[in-house]
Amino acid sequence: MANDNYYEMRAFNFGAIKIQDFQKSKIVIVPVAYDSTSYYKKGAKEGPREIIMASRNLDELTPDETGETMLGLRAADIFTLDEVVPTCNSAEEAIKGVENAIQNEVLAHGKIPLMLGGEHSITLGAVRALRKKYSDLSVLQFDAHSDLLDEIEGSKFSHACVMRRIREEKIKTVQIGIRNYDPEIKAYIEKEKCSVFPAPKLPKPENVAKKLAKNVYLTFDLDAFDPSIMPSTGTPEPGGLYWHETIKFIEEISKHVNIVGADVVELMPIPGLHAPNFLAAKLVYNILKVII
Repeated sequence: MANDNYYEMRAFNFGAIKIQDFQKSKIVIVPVAYDSTSYYKKGAKEGPREIIMASRNLDELTPDETGETMLGLRAADIFTLDEVVPTCNSAEEAIKGVENAIQNEVLAHGKIPLMLGGEHSITLGAVRALRKKYSDLSVLQFDAHSDLLDEIEGSKFSHACVMRRIREEKIKTVQIGIRNYDPEIKAYIEKEKCSVFPAPKLPKPENVAKKLAKNVYLTFDLDAFDPSIMPSTGTPEPGGLYWHETIKFIEEISKHVNIVGADVVELMPIPGLHAPNFLAAKLVYNILKVII
């Protein structure tokens, strides 16, 4: 039918879903605009908006005439929350704010959270919230950096410390794509016998699954990818992962574990360069498919 108004209203949510229904949804996308502890380059707080903007133009997410069907997904399964902006009083309080948001806005309603970052420190808040629901929770991390520093610049809640704080809560972790170490981190990994799989080679998914609990939180720092395909991060590292093998790994690992939450973090948009934003949105799309 022709639109005599000569315009349309496009929703600003992940996938530009025309009619969202929170009650019917299975996964809630949580944009978290936060990058207060970033110490090299800032801008990750703009990442969630750019991921959502790119998702509105992904062909895979284009609905049919019913407004429902996407490739591998149903529009009704996804709901995008309004942007979460944690307090800037302190990094510790910001993480508490993320924890409360995930608990109050997602888990309390029986939904699965998928956060869009924002810097990597926000993962701790989501993990703490999910740990209350899943006592056997484990974390699968894709990252160029181990994020195992005890503290940096006087903060224990920096994005560079997030996995140290998670491990202190006796949560199993597996780290993939790591390729940046300092003496403190190297000593900690050796002492604690951390499960670390350096880039660029990906391990066999079944071997990784053996090191995780059944319920898994998947956290994906975009600098896990090689800078040749993902330059838009605050701390890019050469020698990273590539697209096809990474997506294949995520698909395979999902057959062995139960992914109960996820995040994609550390997109630092570069003005005029939108390809990385589309990559991030397409990564979120592929994670959504394996969760649902």
